[in-house]
Amino acid sequence: MEKVLKDIEKKILQELTKVKTESRDFLGKTGYTVSANQIKVIANRFLVPNQEIEVLALREKIIPERYHRNLGVFSPAEQIKLIRSKVTIIGLGGLGGTILELLARVGIGELVVVDKDIIGESNLNRQILSRETNLGEEKIKAALERVKEINSSIQVTGYAVFINADNVKEFIKGADVVVDALDNLPSRFVLEEACRKLKIPLVHGAIAGFNGQLMTIFPEDKGLELIYGTRQGLPEQGSEIRWGAPTITPTMIASLEAQEVIKILLKRGELFRNRLLYLDIENGTIEILNLVEKE
Repeated sequence: MEKVLKDIEKKILQELTKVKTESRDFLGKTGYTVSANQIKVIANRFLVPNQEIEVLALREKIIPERYHRNLGVFSPAEQIKLIRSKVTIIGLGGLGGTILELLARVGIGELVVVDKDIIGESNLNRQILSRETNLGEEKIKAALERVKEINSSIQVTGYAVFINADNVKEFIKGADVVVDALDNLPSRFVLEEACRKLKIPLVHGAIAGFNGQLMTIFPEDKGLELIYGTRQGLPEQGSEIRWGAPTITPTMIASLEAQEVIKILLKRGELFRNRLLYLDIENGTIEILNLVEKE
């Protein structure tokens, strides 16, 4: 079997060599790219997933054109790491829909999304999955369609359910990172506890009016308790009910959450662990609050 696989791989590499296109970067350095359509053709010919063709191409420094502009910040090996990664997003509202869009475009190979809601008119001001033409549609359906329109190589799975302590582990198991894009505090604590038990990093984000916050929580961290206190007696929702959810704020926090995911996966940069990033975009202030003393 191993010899058969090696033979197939060799033939795929021969096909990639035939169709690759020479390109130059901004510094004039020569490289090679391959189009999404050519990847699909080769994948269909050899009956393998598109992702496997992308990985083989990247190993040979033949860059899929969809990832060409990722180079410079990501190496081909790091792009492969992203393709091989799995991320679960809980919630598909103003935060979750944009996070999904960004992670699909950057090339996360497997995405799992969870949300029970349907698209309503009040979502149109900020939720990237919502359109006048899909009002009343399940957010999960819109999410799956959107990912396939962006990057058909990605494996995406959706669950139209509300999470609770009994079912949440089913949706996050096997994930490299979980993203909190929820809109209520009790569910955030349920998600955090499940991530802690399964030893999965969690990226938390929340918005209210022109204010937003971000923190990354590892299983051994105190996490949400540092922000909200203990979970006993928590209100169902936070101050976003009073201050609303304008267009810009969730987009900014979603971008930062997506970046935290990438940093975790690639083990690069400094995470917002035990630190709260707090934005007030109306007054133009950014605060980084250390929530625990450094040892």
